[in-house]
Amino acid sequence: MAPSGQRRALGALFLVLAALFVGIAAAGTNAGVWPVAVAAAALAFWMLTMVARAWRRPRR
Repeated sequence: MAPSGQRRALGALFLVLAALFVGIAAAGTNAGVWPVAVAAAALAFWMLTMVARAWRRPRR
């Protein structure tokens, strides 16, 4: 298991990636490219679940 500092940094990285995917999904929606928008939204959701997992306190 990664040390606490590494877990927070990894969570921050996933949060930035999720924000970028949300932006791509919004741009795809505005451009009318729905397959790209749906795929980017799904990837953003997946990244957010990884953020939650990385920032959760480990069980003892």
